[in-house]
Amino acid sequence: MSKSVEPKHRKLWSGLAVEGATADLAILGIPFDGAASFRRGAAEAPAAIRALTPHTAPFTETGHALETLRICDLGDVRCDGDWDEVSSRIAATVAQAFTYPFAVFLGGDHAVSIPILQTLSETMEGSLGVLHLDAHLDLMDSFEGRRWSHACTARRYLELGNVRPEHVVFCGTRSWLGDEVAYVQSHPALSVHTAQALDAQGVQAVAKQTIAQLETADAVYITLDIDFLDPAFAPGTGTPEAGGPSTRQLLEYLKLVFPALPVRAMDLVEVSPPLDSSHITSVAAVKILYEIFGMLVSRHG
Repeated sequence: MSKSVEPKHRKLWSGLAVEGATADLAILGIPFDGAASFRRGAAEAPAAIRALTPHTAPFTETGHALETLRICDLGDVRCDGDWDEVSSRIAATVAQAFTYPFAVFLGGDHAVSIPILQTLSETMEGSLGVLHLDAHLDLMDSFEGRRWSHACTARRYLELGNVRPEHVVFCGTRSWLGDEVAYVQSHPALSVHTAQALDAQGVQAVAKQTIAQLETADAVYITLDIDFLDPAFAPGTGTPEAGGPSTRQLLEYLKLVFPALPVRAMDLVEVSPPLDSSHITSVAAVKILYEIFGMLVSRHG
């Protein structure tokens, strides 16, 4: 009787995880969803995403091996307490992640991007660009009485001294609030590519425009709200919006913009496992991350 042999990649991050500061990138979970304005559950995303990685082979979709990539998983930020406590804890922990060549942050709701970007802004020199992939603009000054709502993320990072409107690109937008319309109209340097424009103009054209706007920034941060994707491809999210791009479109867009820009770090937020169906959304998140891993391998030669 033959003995079952477990594949080598049946480990965290497909066996790419290492200890210590010699890693190529750090991954940090931020299981906080206290700023969600509709449905919660995003606090469970870091664990759900990690749980899928032992069942993911360490290759990109085109067969490029990831075995040379070294990943340091820093665990999760403790997210109990009020927002001031949580955001301070996030800021202190992400500072450690930024000591690595690249950092990936797993939310949580989109409010976690606020202290991440504040910390990055404070620890870097030069201009910081932001690529905001989201169905929503998150440009409210306050929402439901909270200036740290996930609907206020972009407004908060646009207050940072080294983030200028001409270095901020929104893509996938298809939901607006009145105050956000007014803000965009009064800040014409902001670039907003709606989901409709992405479909009408095509991924290559929008990617080219994105690169032209962000390539002059000294560093770029990508914040990816999974509701960028149409609910058909990402049903497990707190505030889904119909009419969005496919996973295929997102991957093709990232494969064009990521290598062309000085991307320093990224987050992936708003995956809500309790709202998911057959892990569809978490599986999409893992696929996106592993393609980013492949781009990092290519970047390092």
